Formats: sequence, C-alpha cells, structure tokens
Amino acid sequence: MKFRKSAYNDIEGIMKIIRDAQKLLASQGSDQWQDGYPDVARITLDIDNNESYIVENEEGELMATTMFTLGGEPTYNKIEGEWLTQDPVQYGVIHRLAVSADHRKKGLAKFILKKCEDLLVERQFDSLRIDTHRKNVGMQNLLTGLGYQYCGVIYLNSGSERLAYEKMVVNL
Repeated sequence: MKFRKSAYNDIEGIMKIIRDAQKLLASQGSDQWQDGYPDVARITLDIDNNESYIVENEEGELMATTMFTLGGEPTYNKIEGEWLTQDPVQYGVIHRLAVSADHRKKGLAKFILKKCEDLLVERQFDSLRIDTHRKNVGMQNLLTGLGYQYCGVIYLNSGSERLAYEKMVVNL
C-alpha cells in the first residue's frame, strides 16, 4: 500500500470513496455527510492546500482518502472538556477520512492514522486531533483502540456537535 498526496486526477476516485462512506453512515442512522458534504469543491481545495491524501494499492486503485493538515482547526479552539495539550501547541488534524466499500475491514483507517502520526513525529509536532459524529461508533472504537483519548465535544461552524479526540505523538 502507498500513502501519498492526492492529485487532481484522483478526484473522481476520491468522490467514489466519499459516496461509499456517505452510504455507510446513512445505513447507521447518522446524518453525518448526508448534506452533500464533502463535495468536489472541498476536495479540490484540500488538494490545492496540499492536505489531501489517498491510499492506493499496488495496481494504483484508490482504497481510502483523508484530509490531513498541520494548520490547526479553528473549531477546536473551544471545547466542552479539555484537550490533552494546551496552547501554544503544534498539532495535526485529520478530517474526511473514508475507506472504499471494497476495502473495508483491511486496517486502512488504522494505516492512515499511523502514517499521519509518523508525519507529525518527523515534524516534531505534539499531537494529532480528530473529531467524529456521535453515531460513528466504529471510528470512536478505532480511535480509543489506537490510544486516542476522548477530550470532549466541539461544535462545527454549522452548529453540529462532534466528539473530539487527541493522541500525543511526542513526549512533551
């Protein structure tokens, strides 16, 4: 498997993966990603910002996608609870992590999280933060199983609630 930055010619494959994830979330009774988000414009902006990544197999088939940034996340400035790290801190953020329906249950989400953690260690960042929908129990279980700690609730710009997690990747 290869973890690499996305290119514009990956957008069609990324959107197929996103649609797969939207169907899965809907089947779980979640309203997450059921409003057209993320769309082509959002993925294009992620690529423009060098923050879109994909996992592909040896044949070049796209298997999973994520957005990973070192630029922080404004909605994380206010949390009902407490982050493990306090400002000023350098942390990475993952959003829009999705796995193709054809490649679920193969450890791809875990693979992505590990690759992002490795990138943070290389850059001497302190931690990785991620949020998820309350009904996304699979992601919650994955995160806690990988050592992420539940820190509290954050709210998106839309007002939607998300559960926030953080994992230390370097010792402070």
